[in-house]
Amino acid sequence: MRNYRWCVAIAAALLLAGCGGGAESDSGNGKATALTKEQVRKTLPDGEAMPGWKESDPPTAVEMDKLYRSQACPIKDNAGCENSRSYGVSTFRRDDNAAIVSFLIVAYDSEQAARKAYDVLWDGYYGQRAGQRAKTFGIGPIGDERDARFGSSGFRGEPGAVTQTRVGTVLLWTEAASTEKGGIDEGGVRDLAMVLAERARQAQNGDAPSAALDG
Repeated sequence: MRNYRWCVAIAAALLLAGCGGGAESDSGNGKATALTKEQVRKTLPDGEAMPGWKESDPPTAVEMDKLYRSQACPIKDNAGCENSRSYGVSTFRRDDNAAIVSFLIVAYDSEQAARKAYDVLWDGYYGQRAGQRAKTFGIGPIGDERDARFGSSGFRGEPGAVTQTRVGTVLLWTEAASTEKGGIDEGGVRDLAMVLAERARQAQNGDAPSAALDG
């Protein structure tokens, strides 16, 4: 995977007509926006945001219910999904290095709910998604909270990585893997996580998410 830089272009208005600005909830340090389902879908990277990648599953967002809580928070009693409102996923692949990346979002009613869920989900599930012998690595000042691990996702030592980030009222994940050694690296995973986090920040500021990889 190449190392990508990210770029941000702020649009003048939301691209999705009629989606609204989302509800606002008091986080204790100010107000953070609770995103609507449509805003979550727009936050997920699409084909325009991912030059060099092919879209496997387009950005999709759903209202959170029992089924989706079991997918987003697959631990006892679906812990970590309390006060969640929607769930979104998009997936991309690269044929040149057999890499695949999935972006996931869980949107909460408030920043407090997202903060409370952060450690529950990282320690209880997502932190183990990087595979065997995973080690932590730094992704820089992305979001309000962040963690990342890089390890092996397959039996032959194929690389795998996961990042978790909180931006205001949402939790974000990038899950990347490759069937080829060297197909993904820490720098590329960091750039993917940065794009997702910046798109979430744009959405919570009431802007159209436009952050993209610089291909």
